[in-house]
Amino acid sequence: MKVIIIGGGQVGTYMADLLIKNKCQFVIIEENRQRAHKLKERYGEDHVLLGNGTSPTILESAECDKADVVTCVTGADEVNLVASTIAKFEFQAPRVIARVNNPVNAWLFNLGMGVDASVNQADIISHMVVEEMSMKSLMTLMQLSRGGYSIIQLTVQEQSLAVGKAIKDIRLPSSCLMIAIYRGETMLIPHGNTSIFPGDKIMLFSDSKAHEKLDELFGNSKA
Repeated sequence: MKVIIIGGGQVGTYMADLLIKNKCQFVIIEENRQRAHKLKERYGEDHVLLGNGTSPTILESAECDKADVVTCVTGADEVNLVASTIAKFEFQAPRVIARVNNPVNAWLFNLGMGVDASVNQADIISHMVVEEMSMKSLMTLMQLSRGGYSIIQLTVQEQSLAVGKAIKDIRLPSSCLMIAIYRGETMLIPHGNTSIFPGDKIMLFSDSKAHEKLDELFGNSKA
């Protein structure tokens, strides 16, 4: 898989480190000369391109037309939005993910502007605060830009209705999909016969309407 990272700050660097661990190809586009130099020292000349991510010429040099994913993670919303639009509509990037710095601008980051998924950090943090108050076991990991869906993680409580049951025997809301179960240091791919234990951390793809039901299933609800 090839990933283009527009923005070589803390977020871009963290992503690059993860991509290296997962043996993925990547190119970082960074317009700050000094930062780009440091990135080249860290990752090598082939992985860093000096320039502005909104420039079609720079994106062409990065082989944007061959990228599987383009991530726009600079600290400027206008750059992330313009880069997303160019990557999607001029280079037909299959997947474009953009960072939203100012929540006021979140409405702009949509499919019409070429953004498949936006990461609104302020919104995620706000959800985490609210859910920590109302749903002790559930936390939003990523809010998607369309359909009201998000990726969430919940922790199975001791008195949960689901404890000891196989997944096939648990009536999950129709609008959610179980992605993975983390049990200690082990990640499990959930199947129908997989049993649920207290302390399991479950990752799900779900819409917001299902959150209350999920909290009832996996929180301390058992009588």
